[in-house]
Amino acid sequence: MKARIKITLKNGVLDPQGKAIEGAIKGLGIAGVGDVRQGKYIEVDLSESDPDKAKAMVEQMCKDLLANTVIENYSYEIG
Repeated sequence: MKARIKITLKNGVLDPQGKAIEGAIKGLGIAGVGDVRQGKYIEVDLSESDPDKAKAMVEQMCKDLLANTVIENYSYEIG
């Protein structure tokens, strides 16, 4: 099984990297770009075949290591 994990900053949290990307896009002369927010995308191969156990593993990874749940949200797909 493969877990596809997406981590983003919560609304209201300042995103200096997103602002830098936004400025760079505008510096390229590309118009019509609004607020840019950046995040992380992580793929993890899991040897677990039980979907419930795989979900528990990914939840633990996200909560304990991959995401700072104070300022970040996470979502994932397992398949």
